[in-house]
Amino acid sequence: MELYFNFREVFSAFIVLFAVIDILGAIPIILTLKEKNKTINAGQAAGISFLILLVFLFVGNYILALFSVDISSFAIAGSLIILVLAAEMIFGIEVFRNDGPTDSATIVPLIFPLIAGAASFTTLLSLRAEYNLLNIVIALALNLLFVYFVIKKIEYVQRLIGKGGVYVMRKFFGIILLAIAVRLFTANLSTLLETLK
Repeated sequence: MELYFNFREVFSAFIVLFAVIDILGAIPIILTLKEKNKTINAGQAAGISFLILLVFLFVGNYILALFSVDISSFAIAGSLIILVLAAEMIFGIEVFRNDGPTDSATIVPLIFPLIAGAASFTTLLSLRAEYNLLNIVIALALNLLFVYFVIKKIEYVQRLIGKGGVYVMRKFFGIILLAIAVRLFTANLSTLLETLK
């Protein structure tokens, strides 16, 4: 695959991943963990998340091939998950329940499932069906840099944005995510239908 830089693709992929990772929406969870005296390492959280997501971005296709699933089919499935995530953000409902173990705050629940969870995996492969690989990697790196900053300066970020700001951003990015889910679905459905002819 030919690699090329495209600012529009980087920006679009960044916004999608930003909305899916939703580190700003995770601020109350991070603060609760800190109040329980759980140690959270910002560098470790961002670094490990980046490595996990990067590995999945490159080997995800091979994993799909093992199950005879093409990227367009996976992208359609991914768009449906993104659609549900958007509904969660817009309507304030909970579909994906965080019911994993909480012994290690940095690994669980921060890295998995909050940052590098099923939604992030699905979104990355869905984006791969649409954008150049280089642009997705750049967008991912920028997102994890932002994640590092938010976790490192969590109290400052909370004061700066406020509860109202986090609420408004969740609703706004929920709508953006909804629109992206619809576009991913329609674009890959037409591709899938073409291969079936």
